[in-house]
Amino acid sequence: MNPPESLNQQQEEVSPARAAREQQTRRRDAMSSSSSSLAAAAAAARKRALTEQRFSELSPALSPEVVKALKGGGFRRCTPVQAAAIPLLLSHKDVAVDAATGSGKTLAFVVPVVEILRRRPSPPKPHEVLGIIISPTRELSSQIYNVAQPFFATLKGVSSMLLVGGFDIKAELKKLEEEGANILVGTPGKLFDVMERLDTLNYKNLEILILDEADRLLDLGFQKQITSIISKLPKLRRTGLFSATQTEAVKELAKAGLRNPVRVEVKTEVKPTSKDGAQQELGPSKTPLGLRLEYMICEASNKSSQLVDFLVQNNGKKIMVYFATCACVDYWAIVLPLLDSLKGSPIIPYHGKMKQGPREKALASFSALSSGILVCTDVAARGLDIPHVDLIVQYDPPQDPNVFIHRAGRTARYDQEGDAIVFLLPKEDTYVEFLKRRGVPLTERECSTNAVDIVPQIRSAALEDRNVMEKGLTAFVSFVRAYKEHHCSYIFSWKDLEIGRLGMEYGLLQIPSMPEVKHHSLSLEGFTPVKDVDVTKIKYKDKAREKQRQKTLKRKAEELAQRPEIERRKAPEKPEKPKRKKTGKQRQAVQTKEDMDELANEYRLLKKLKRGVIDEDEYEKLTGFGESDGEDSSDGGDSDPDERKERGNKVRKKPKQKGKAKGSRRFEGRSKQKSRRR
Repeated sequence: MNPPESLNQQQEEVSPARAAREQQTRRRDAMSSSSSSLAAAAAAARKRALTEQRFSELSPALSPEVVKALKGGGFRRCTPVQAAAIPLLLSHKDVAVDAATGSGKTLAFVVPVVEILRRRPSPPKPHEVLGIIISPTRELSSQIYNVAQPFFATLKGVSSMLLVGGFDIKAELKKLEEEGANILVGTPGKLFDVMERLDTLNYKNLEILILDEADRLLDLGFQKQITSIISKLPKLRRTGLFSATQTEAVKELAKAGLRNPVRVEVKTEVKPTSKDGAQQELGPSKTPLGLRLEYMICEASNKSSQLVDFLVQNNGKKIMVYFATCACVDYWAIVLPLLDSLKGSPIIPYHGKMKQGPREKALASFSALSSGILVCTDVAARGLDIPHVDLIVQYDPPQDPNVFIHRAGRTARYDQEGDAIVFLLPKEDTYVEFLKRRGVPLTERECSTNAVDIVPQIRSAALEDRNVMEKGLTAFVSFVRAYKEHHCSYIFSWKDLEIGRLGMEYGLLQIPSMPEVKHHSLSLEGFTPVKDVDVTKIKYKDKAREKQRQKTLKRKAEELAQRPEIERRKAPEKPEKPKRKKTGKQRQAVQTKEDMDELANEYRLLKKLKRGVIDEDEYEKLTGFGESDGEDSSDGGDSDPDERKERGNKVRKKPKQKGKAKGSRRFEGRSKQKSRRR
């Protein structure tokens, strides 16, 4: 029996809805299976990040106090670098450790330092230095010192001190002189200064020296200080050199400071190349196991909009965004909170030109947040262990490709997971292959098609506040000049920069006048200037700054009005350079030139005399051998004009002499006299 026609129509109407529901169900199943696979991959990553080796089972054995302190910090099993480095240092070996960032290197040298000092037969004297830990930055030194405090506390009669910049050196020297210290943790510049100024500390019995982030120590120009520090230490000591990248300079330092070192190289064996973990590439990798690396290629004019869209998509996460320069950090730290989509999000700036107090406050504030954005430079790329960072955004690729790994390593630390992404321009796409060959594979992320254009909002903010406009210009110029300093200049060629599109990315009202734009044919295509805007009339929102600006403009106008019109038009004269005293050779050259000029003049006059153009009396006057004009007039010889005319006619009719003239003889006599003088 056939169904009624109305029932067939109902089934036809319901079937599309049912198909949509089935499609949604399949999608949910796929997402759940994907999330379960991600969770499984995360669990596997955590398992691989730690070894089966427990701290309590290491050989040589650790003291109960240290094991208890490790358990109190939640550390029971070793990472590969800890399982390899701790026994070697405790067995009187020097080590050069090359391990991925976030692999637990700090505990790998803090634990041996404490154990070595504990095994001394007698407690140290107050001014007897037994251990030194050197790291490149204040933040990293402070972090190491704080991590080590629970372990240093297990040593009875042993004191420690942190030596970094930003504090009163006189107060520190006074404290060291009065109280002393057995363990010094600090930066090379401050340690070098203390060792040069203070003689009361004794380094003869030093047990162990640790150089953390050794490649960075040398990059920052501390080689002279480190060499001086090492020269003051005894050769019979244990030395540990720890770094995520082993450069040629680090190898040279290892030769100078380490005695028969054991090389410890810890690399990731398997690296997922996709989020679902289905495709994997076997081989060594320099990045942590729980880290997923991506890249996005977009036009310069859309780059800032893609950044904001990406931040909005990851709202609620703890994010670090890296920029090329301090000026860029200052600019985007002001602009991002003004955008509609990011209002209310905590955005904290952090860079090397900030004073020590604000820097420490910014780092502490971001560390305490559960979600927020830290905009920073490479000063936050090394060693900082900021808890629970979910995402790393490299908006500007680093000048040094080695720093790429350190930036990304601020997330997925120890046994955790994290994501990192780098933004690239279309002409920078070969950077992906370059990183892959260095053991850092990346997967591509497509640009968002729904990203809101934020340039009008930035320009509107610049028109309302001169501070935004000026910081934008400064950031733009600083970025272009930093781009010129890229180590991979064959990938990041500054002459290929599209200045017009780059200006739109920064939301500039106009392209600044700079030598890189004036003297080089850089592309201005893609820039749309703001019409009918006089940038000189844009005011500061801060009333005090605007008042000061108006005072300055008024003073300059009054000074200009007081100057004469000719003086205003006249170009400013360059200050004369102080004349340097001439050497003997220079003075002799000047005298010789003067003599030659005088001889040439006398020779010309002699030729005139021979041709009859001048007479002998006139020749003598011109050459300085004749009598003065007053004596000639007193003699009366030339007082009669007719007589002068007659004498002139005689001279003109006089035939050329075959022999030398009287003037010629005098000329030769004078030449010989000058030759003798020379």
